[in-house]
Amino acid sequence: MKLLKLTATAGAILLSGSALADQNLPLRELDGIADRDHWLPGEVNADGALEALQAATAEAAKPYTGNLDKPLQIAMIYPSADTSDFWARNYLALTKRLEELEIPFETTEFASRQIEHSLQATYTSQVDQDADIYDFVIFGPSELAIQGDNIEKLAKNEDLTTFVWAFHTPLKYFETQPAGWFDFSSAYGALEICDYMVERLGSDMTYAMNRGIPGITDNQRSGDFKDCVAEKGNWNVVYEHYGEYQTEGGFEGTQLILQSYPEATVIHNANTAMAMGSVEAQKAVGKEGEIFSTGWGGTGLELDAIRAGELDATPMRMGDDVGAATAEAIKAHLEDRADELPLVFLGRITVAHDQMTAEEIDNLEIEAFRFSGVGALER
Repeated sequence: MKLLKLTATAGAILLSGSALADQNLPLRELDGIADRDHWLPGEVNADGALEALQAATAEAAKPYTGNLDKPLQIAMIYPSADTSDFWARNYLALTKRLEELEIPFETTEFASRQIEHSLQATYTSQVDQDADIYDFVIFGPSELAIQGDNIEKLAKNEDLTTFVWAFHTPLKYFETQPAGWFDFSSAYGALEICDYMVERLGSDMTYAMNRGIPGITDNQRSGDFKDCVAEKGNWNVVYEHYGEYQTEGGFEGTQLILQSYPEATVIHNANTAMAMGSVEAQKAVGKEGEIFSTGWGGTGLELDAIRAGELDATPMRMGDDVGAATAEAIKAHLEDRADELPLVFLGRITVAHDQMTAEEIDNLEIEAFRFSGVGALER
């Protein structure tokens, strides 16, 4: 295991893998455990650990008191070339929180689009081979099932401490878990937007979906939403288009919906990129005022679309929580407190919608993007 020289007061080393890696998971069993290929946060987090990290993330930074003989080297493997500003915002939140914590660092970014699975595999091999260069690696998988072996490869490398962004479902087959998973619960967000839409729009609605890529994330964002509106509102889905989380996919899917399924008065989009594509397709034929459209995540682009009357609602993440919590986790590793961390960190989600006042949307945005800044990011 690689060591960094620290002051005697810190007396810490960088820990590889998860503090729970040597324990038998799960710590507890929740309903449906036998039917899943992954653990739920409540099955792997020690009591109070998630709440403690959430609290540290929300509070003012308490600077790191140790000394490093050189800046930390952090590799970032993530689909930051996509439309969604989730990645860019959490990069800013990570780096600004590290600066507040007075931890010196340097980052190396390995960018891709979300459909470029093989490129992420290439990046994984590169970082794995150059593990003597890096201390931490943050992996934002294109899709968890596809990138699982690459994640575990990095987690098993004793010279690296590996964190996963944008997923909160540790895979059961991993012999070595990453040090932490940082995300917002797509399942919770799906239920929040379901409850809001059924209450607002009523029962027996006909709708269509622009889904992402088959896998855990879409199963929750789209599948859990589908099950929820069917159960609570007797909604009927007439078409499901897999747009691969791309703007073009949302545009093409919406074109098909408008042409072939005019009875659908609601379009549920599973991410920002597809929501933006869907809005453009509706605007192209003057239908944006006739369709109730959702986004996913509450990014700056989505909030601007809500303000413009082009998007109706979105499950909004307090977006900077992931990056800020990762910085706090890095500090905990440096201070030899990794055993205090949850294996899975979850940020907060609330529904932002077009019936909110400008002040209400502004306040949500200020809180969500307290590190990365209010307004759409320049690309």
